[in-house]
Amino acid sequence: MAVGNLDMPVMHPVQGVRIGITEAAIRYKNRRDLTLFEIAEGATVSAVFTQNSYCAAPVLLCRDHLARATPRYLVINTGNANAGTGSVGMDNAVATCRALAALMGVPEARVLPFSTGVIGEHLPVDRLAAALPAALARLDANAWADAAAGIMTTDTRPKGASEQVVVGGMTVTVTGISKGAGMIRPNMATMLGYVATDAAVAQPVLDELLKGAVNQSFNRITIDGDTSTNDSCVLMASGAAGNAVITSADSADYAVLEGAVQRVFARLAQLIVRDGEGATKFMTVQVEEGASTDECCDVAYCIAHSPLVKTAFFASDPNWGRIVAAIGNAGLAALDVSRVRVYLNAVCIVDNGGRAPAYTEEQGAAVMQQEEITIRVCLGRGSARDTVYTCDFSYDYVKINADYRS
Repeated sequence: MAVGNLDMPVMHPVQGVRIGITEAAIRYKNRRDLTLFEIAEGATVSAVFTQNSYCAAPVLLCRDHLARATPRYLVINTGNANAGTGSVGMDNAVATCRALAALMGVPEARVLPFSTGVIGEHLPVDRLAAALPAALARLDANAWADAAAGIMTTDTRPKGASEQVVVGGMTVTVTGISKGAGMIRPNMATMLGYVATDAAVAQPVLDELLKGAVNQSFNRITIDGDTSTNDSCVLMASGAAGNAVITSADSADYAVLEGAVQRVFARLAQLIVRDGEGATKFMTVQVEEGASTDECCDVAYCIAHSPLVKTAFFASDPNWGRIVAAIGNAGLAALDVSRVRVYLNAVCIVDNGGRAPAYTEEQGAAVMQQEEITIRVCLGRGSARDTVYTCDFSYDYVKINADYRS
């Protein structure tokens, strides 16, 4: 089940980046579950990772490798998270990098490993390593759509976005893929996200570009409030487009590239919510008139995480009491509820801290029948605002997660 348009767009190839996908039988047979990225020499690469303290072995190894070298290869497996696996898990992550490095004649530190799937089971690194030659043989600049399918777990649709803009007189491409449908409340990025551009970008500027894009996209979505052990997001800049290297975030070229990157990230993040496990509603939680951005986010996440709110939306029940209860749970100091207003789309349901005088249950019910709904909260405390995207909880969410290991 998915909400809205999840169709794969035209995925423009990115000069300097090739992708290979194959079957390694990591967890299931006859399923593409191993994906490689090859990044051109001279590229810059930036990445962010989960803030879950119980993070997976590949996350720890990626951080170490990034501190030592610029990556040439990314190796991604699905079906097994290699998390909660102790020293054996780290050994398997190292063995993955060593196997690919040996095939390609590069230092191990120039390979980054990524895993997603079941936590607590050891990665079958022998099967993974045996499949590497097949993935390498299929390296292709036009394989983005296949890669989007290759990194899926409980996703029902592959997720991709792609744009082209003119930077410094050169056509520049930004293309990316993501995966994720459950255990989603990133504190950095998404479950897995890979975005590449052929623009030339200096490393400090790329780091800033990634941070800004993540904070307004993957850090503004939630399915169930759970932050994964494996969340990872990578932004690659091959430099193959031929533009002058972007060395400042204050330049006009940066502004153009930033716009394209942010649009791609926003689309990838929202696709995850639209494909949330069992989702039937896409919900935008917009909080305005806050004293700070942080408190706007606190309120938005309290609403977006509330099982009572999410199940009411699944039932198309305009039970606005659940929304105001969630607002109150955000812990805002000295909140004057008499100044709070709440809207479902354009319908004012709460005013002066209580039911809006003109509101009728029929108005609320009509909005709740829609697939895409905006909850807008006006706090009456200031001028800050922010937005979080989420989905409802359906019977299928429980079933998917109850049967996850079956």
